[in-house]
Amino acid sequence: MVGGPPAADRLVTLSNWQDPPWNRWSFQHIGQLIPSARISRGDGPVLDLPDEPRDIDDVTFRTIAGASSTLGAHLESAYTDGFLALHHGRIVAEQYSNGMTQGTRHLLQSVSKSLTGALAGALVGSGALDPGGMVADYVPMLRGTSFEGATVRHLLDMTAGTRFSEDYDDPGSDVRRYEIAAGWQPAADGQTGIDLAAYIGALPNRSAHGEAFAYRSILTDVLAMVLEGASAERFADAMSGLLWSRLGAEHDAEITVDRHGNAMSDGGISVTLRDLARFGQLYLLGGSLSGLQVLPAAWVADTRFADEACRGLFLAALEAVRATWSPAQQACALRGHYRNQWWVLDPGSGIMMGSGIYGQYVYVDAARDVVLAKLSSLPRPLDPTIAANTLRAFASLAAHLGEPA
Repeated sequence: MVGGPPAADRLVTLSNWQDPPWNRWSFQHIGQLIPSARISRGDGPVLDLPDEPRDIDDVTFRTIAGASSTLGAHLESAYTDGFLALHHGRIVAEQYSNGMTQGTRHLLQSVSKSLTGALAGALVGSGALDPGGMVADYVPMLRGTSFEGATVRHLLDMTAGTRFSEDYDDPGSDVRRYEIAAGWQPAADGQTGIDLAAYIGALPNRSAHGEAFAYRSILTDVLAMVLEGASAERFADAMSGLLWSRLGAEHDAEITVDRHGNAMSDGGISVTLRDLARFGQLYLLGGSLSGLQVLPAAWVADTRFADEACRGLFLAALEAVRATWSPAQQACALRGHYRNQWWVLDPGSGIMMGSGIYGQYVYVDAARDVVLAKLSSLPRPLDPTIAANTLRAFASLAAHLGEPA
């Protein structure tokens, strides 16, 4: 299927597009499968990313199995469709495979969450959104639902009390059922059509809001409803006006929508590789690009450093699994947190990332002035070994680039 439409006996459908081998094609053609809204780049100047190529394929790292590997070998084995490395705002490495090109949009999966968090920051900066405000005040249809009493901050940091299972291997899990509401999967026999907003309003709670951290994609979709209420615009239009058109993006982005136009903000955005790197550069530079303060510097700093309440809930959620981790993993977790829809690995060094299933990443190392972007089409939604090795490869590359020439 590389380079063209699939063979007649292997057609990509709404039922199989996330499965291998069909996802190798579908992640680059999502707008042909699912209704999507355009996120316009506007008519402003493109942020220049000068080329300064360096040979990085032989950069080595230690895998979690203890073996030595190279970045080049890892990228080849990790179903990479596109990889780009920025150092000091210059492209030091850029490669494409599986038919992808500089102008190809690729599905971000949950890296979309970090873009959604950035839009929230832009609205906070404009005064239209209060992180401490009540969700139901921005989305009146959620009054009397399980989201009564939840704040915007609870959504941003994944600490709302919503019950939602995110097991991608279980076809009966919440995350698989809500894909039907979002238009990502066909309705099963006997099921009636339901949109995202109605699905969200029917969700129960498992705990009090603000009591615990637990990563749940649906909270980002609720956040999108809040952002529409705060901006009085549909999600794609607000994203265009407040972020994408001010980023210096080279191409329009797009986002999948349900049958009523509700955006799937937790995973439905598609962008080009270079534009994803530009987004990472925005956070590396404290929210400013080409002299324009796109995001409040205070918002980027809050994302990076968070507060004790955020860090405490994050660490508490790790207690049940930390005993099975290596000392290095535990040390990394103890430094990190989840804030404003970003995973922060090391606040002191400014190492943070947006990540998505099937191998999507934007990785920022502020101390070394490095941004990495990787778009992929792995056979499985979650592969812990490949994910761990990817982060090891990224850390090694960032350290290599940060060394004096």
